[in-house]
Amino acid sequence: MSAATLAGLVGAALVGLGLYGLIVNPQPLRKVLAFNLIGSGVFLVFGIVARRGAAAGFPFDPVPQAMVITGIVVAFAASALAVALILRLQEETGNVALDSDVPARPPDGGAGAP
Repeated sequence: MSAATLAGLVGAALVGLGLYGLIVNPQPLRKVLAFNLIGSGVFLVFGIVARRGAAAGFPFDPVPQAMVITGIVVAFAASALAVALILRLQEETGNVALDSDVPARPPDGGAGAP
């Protein structure tokens, strides 16, 4: 098994684990982490496909590398925005669950008014 094949399989496994985490976990922060796993797997597979194309004799093309680097930057920015929104949700509701069945905490921290 070549290194490129192994890296492609690892990328596919990352995408699979990310999809599993995205479907199974109800917590928003874990969903963000699972989505980042999917992105990492896609970047790895995309890089391996570009490398194997160059190894097959096609001319060198820097576009796939530029797209992966741009995707990493965009994924980092989207992750930062998602975490900021989760923190804002926790600040407003006192809860990070997205289900409507969970009662919201009162704004005073649940201590109650005398």
